[in-house]
Amino acid sequence: MLSANERKQALELTEALFARVGIVLTPDGVQNIEIADFGLGELEKQGLELITYVNNERYCAKELVLFAGQTCPEHKHPPVGGDPGKMETFRCRSGKVLLYVEGVRTPGMQAKLPEGSEAYYTVFHEIELNPGEQYTIPPGTLHWFQAGGDGAVVSEFSSTSRDEYDLFTDPRIKRVPEVAAE
Repeated sequence: MLSANERKQALELTEALFARVGIVLTPDGVQNIEIADFGLGELEKQGLELITYVNNERYCAKELVLFAGQTCPEHKHPPVGGDPGKMETFRCRSGKVLLYVEGVRTPGMQAKLPEGSEAYYTVFHEIELNPGEQYTIPPGTLHWFQAGGDGAVVSEFSSTSRDEYDLFTDPRIKRVPEVAAE
């Protein structure tokens, strides 16, 4: 769990990255920013900041922020009931995002695996996303992503998001949404 000071700093940096891209949030929007440390307590290495605009039974839209070098840990979106699992499209708005998916390992990988968690990363087919570029991840596909040195802002468009069902490679991860307001 993050301290109040760590949450405050993460929120301020998230707001600054959104502003850099021209994404304007209302005060209610700022209160709904989620600071996700995945229960690991190492937000600067493995974490994600996000706001969900809409998530219903048909579709979902989010903005994701990754601080410089920050990694969203490896996971997949499995089938839930009759749904085949979340399909998501990432569109890079700012910075650089290194996305890793199942497939042939890319030689000379650019990302740096989070120290102490290397064993929990198993897919290394690299897709580099720069501003304006996008990639769609099929349901049930293992993936993880990391921001370049300037951080990144990514728009996510997907089918319904059911974060509580996400399967992470790292068994230490707890995916419990925490929003900015306390």
